[in-house]
Amino acid sequence: MSLTTQLLDRIRRGLHDERGDVPGWVLITLMTAGLVMIIWGLAGPALSGIFEQAIDRVSGI
Repeated sequence: MSLTTQLLDRIRRGLHDERGDVPGWVLITLMTAGLVMIIWGLAGPALSGIFEQAIDRVSGI
């Protein structure tokens, strides 16, 4: 068996084994969305101020 064939077989087995953990991925997705919302809520006003300052400096106002 060639190295390429062995590698492809390994990848196929790995993909087949990792196929069914849907609740875990849903939990990770929801937790990530929650973290993004929290960080956005805390840092949003500061980032908006920085953006406005940068635009004002570029515009010369």
